[in-house]
Amino acid sequence: GMLEMQKWDDIIYNLTENKEEVAFTFRPTDHNLYSRLTINYAGLLQQFTWDPIYKEWNILWSTSTDNACETYNPCGPYAYCDMSTSPMCKCIEGFKPRNPQEWALGDVRGRCQRTTPLNCGRDGFTQLRKIKLPDTTAAIVDKRIGFKDCKERCAKTCNCTAFANTDIRNGGSGCVIWI
Repeated sequence: GMLEMQKWDDIIYNLTENKEEVAFTFRPTDHNLYSRLTINYAGLLQQFTWDPIYKEWNILWSTSTDNACETYNPCGPYAYCDMSTSPMCKCIEGFKPRNPQEWALGDVRGRCQRTTPLNCGRDGFTQLRKIKLPDTTAAIVDKRIGFKDCKERCAKTCNCTAFANTDIRNGGSGCVIWI
């Protein structure tokens, strides 16, 4: 409602992206407004504001809860999530469920395993389109090189598991490599 829009006006959001960091910050302009940003157990990013009258935290906004694929890492490594299929988790090409019976019932804790052992220098890549990129905690970013150089660098590095463009909107500039 209108109250929620008014609260949005009381907070300035900022996204910082440079060589050292990628950071999302917020700053309330009203010094009487208390706010907190959290990630809950399901991986939903949520912002709350303090209501001094009722003495409780009220949710200001949240990432989507309608789509199970929006939660953090719903399918585990070497798998992707697709809400239009049943089960919603699928192993990527070259991988299969460790426990197919459990996997078919929607229990994805068994994870996906490689169908053939890794062979550095002779392995290829499988292209995945229209997919959200995985966690970048174990990723290397180089914005100076293009897609072709990115692929070559990943192929030469034996513990490289994937690569992608940093900015797909601008025709694919930059490089992210997962190790």
